[in-house]
Amino acid sequence: MNAEVGDDVFGEDPTVNELEALMAEMFGMEAGLFCPSGTMTNQIALQVHTKALDEVICDINSHIYQYEVGGYAYNGRLAINTLIGDNGLLDAEMIRNAIKAKQDWLPDSALVVLENTVNRAGGNYYSLSQIQSIRKVCDDNHLKLHLDGARIFNALVETEDDPKEIGKLFHSISVCLSKGLGAPVGSVLIGNREFIKRARKFRKVMGGGMRQAGYLAAAGIYALKHNIPQLKVDNQRAKKLSEILQSKTFITNIRPVKTNILIFDVIGISAAEFIKELKKNGLQCSGFGPQTIRFVFHRDISEGDFQSVISILEKLEI
Repeated sequence: MNAEVGDDVFGEDPTVNELEALMAEMFGMEAGLFCPSGTMTNQIALQVHTKALDEVICDINSHIYQYEVGGYAYNGRLAINTLIGDNGLLDAEMIRNAIKAKQDWLPDSALVVLENTVNRAGGNYYSLSQIQSIRKVCDDNHLKLHLDGARIFNALVETEDDPKEIGKLFHSISVCLSKGLGAPVGSVLIGNREFIKRARKFRKVMGGGMRQAGYLAAAGIYALKHNIPQLKVDNQRAKKLSEILQSKTFITNIRPVKTNILIFDVIGISAAEFIKELKKNGLQCSGFGPQTIRFVFHRDISEGDFQSVISILEKLEI
């Protein structure tokens, strides 16, 4: 609350400017744009990289397809080509085969969107070499490549890749500050200066100009400077809990745990009933389908909380 602020719509909020520059520099990009949400940063990227009647290629689990209210169509008048990847991950050959021929009756394939980590695939993530192969396909076919990096730092603490190496491979990246990093609000979209200059117009028309937003940006700066190492702890806890749940007869189909997301199915009880049972014990989680549950670990879960989670689940009988 001690942040120095100004009018960000005029580019005059020094704390917002600092956050945007910090995020861009971390990934070796030229410029950044602070927005209220990751949905907005993704939707802006889609519109800047495409034109009406173009097509976006993504995995069927992608956030832009599943959880952004069809914004690709509503905002951008775009078609979407959803592919069934390997546990949420696309590969270069799959993308190459999905590119449309140039015909009057087909949309023009223009943009590939990767999600890293993949929320609906239990936090699965791409290796650097996988992304490099995909970028080559994009370059060979004149496609742009956008990263929905809502949880990119959860992947980077596992791969130990230099963020700048990731930045080299994408035309734009969206990074969320309000998930594992723990800031209250916001995502940052990064790219080259011309991309961000155009993106500012779309942010404005979508109602994302926030004026004295430095109070929010200050939390993002703190998160980037202090909170990234904690993500490794979140990832480790998700993996440990996955091992503990293997012995529970009412839990099945535990998805491979790569980062901080644990997804599994329940037997003999619906997901809604299971969530209600856990809530009685002070444990909150999300339903991901009629029988599917999602646990997400984050920095506000203390070691004591984690031990309580283990105790609750070990004692639980269905």
